[in-house]
Amino acid sequence: MKLIALGLEGSANKLGVGLVEHDTETDSVRILANIRHTHLTPPGTGFLPRDTAAHHREYVLPVIEEALRVANVEVQDIDVICFTKGPGMGAPLVSVAIVSRTLSLLWNKPLVGVNHCVGHIEMGREITGAQDPVVLYVSGGNTQVIAYSERRYRIFGETLDIAVGNCLDRFARVLNLPNDPSPGYNIEQAAKLGKKFIELPYTVKGMDVSFSGILSYIEMIAQDQLGRKECTPEDLCFSLQEIVFAMLVEITERAMAHIGSQEVLIVGGVGCNLRLQEMMAQMVKQRDGKVFATDERFCIDNGIMIAHAGLLAFRTGFTTPLEESNCTQRFRTDEVYVAWRD
Repeated sequence: MKLIALGLEGSANKLGVGLVEHDTETDSVRILANIRHTHLTPPGTGFLPRDTAAHHREYVLPVIEEALRVANVEVQDIDVICFTKGPGMGAPLVSVAIVSRTLSLLWNKPLVGVNHCVGHIEMGREITGAQDPVVLYVSGGNTQVIAYSERRYRIFGETLDIAVGNCLDRFARVLNLPNDPSPGYNIEQAAKLGKKFIELPYTVKGMDVSFSGILSYIEMIAQDQLGRKECTPEDLCFSLQEIVFAMLVEITERAMAHIGSQEVLIVGGVGCNLRLQEMMAQMVKQRDGKVFATDERFCIDNGIMIAHAGLLAFRTGFTTPLEESNCTQRFRTDEVYVAWRD
């Protein structure tokens, strides 16, 4: 039997709509459509919840229509509607959840609320074929080292303050780098031109990391040294990447040693960064292991990861009643009961 899910993602500035088909007999997955529209702001600025929510409300229907057209799917072909329940920014989450509820009622389709983090993990596992990896989940809103055990994705380590993606994005604002296609991408490109390594704080606390002090310190260096031409913006981008990625590699390796895994799966928007993938690969090679990562189609927030994770849950009999389809900005990865895995 073939099942089709419509997935809607809108937890931050990316509005994503995806359609995924599961063949329950062959256990195969087919991506039918992956459409995304990004709320962009001027260089040196971030995105506000109310403006992001307004963007999602403006574009969600055209994006849904485009996804249905690309997938060549009719409304009657859809078996379930999946949406991001959390975590994320409140107003954008609510704007997309309202549309999901409305379509569920209009089309008479069941609803499944999906944990954003679990969506990233399951999409990464499906695309790469990783079996039982240590997961490094790195994005603008989350930084976690995760491994699966007894029907839960257990968090072994995480950020104590801001996410690594938020650290990079906020420093991009200091340097007035463009937000198109993303501040993190532009930091990555600038870092390739850096020639001078500047020492920064290295803040690993057991299995946890902290980025806010590093950000404050490098902002101070930028204000002090750039004007005197003691370093370049590219040097600062290079140094920041090297430090924060080394911290992430360290706690990931410790998790690998603890659970005896030979696999690392990198998911989330920062997972697109080729330097992070390279540093992780160097560590994993020393342990005779393997690194799995995806490109921007799947790393960056998208609707297909919500559709895929939601359909996995739906196949176990899970649905979200309308009265429980509220959103939450705090929805931890380990709160989800992973009924679809052994």
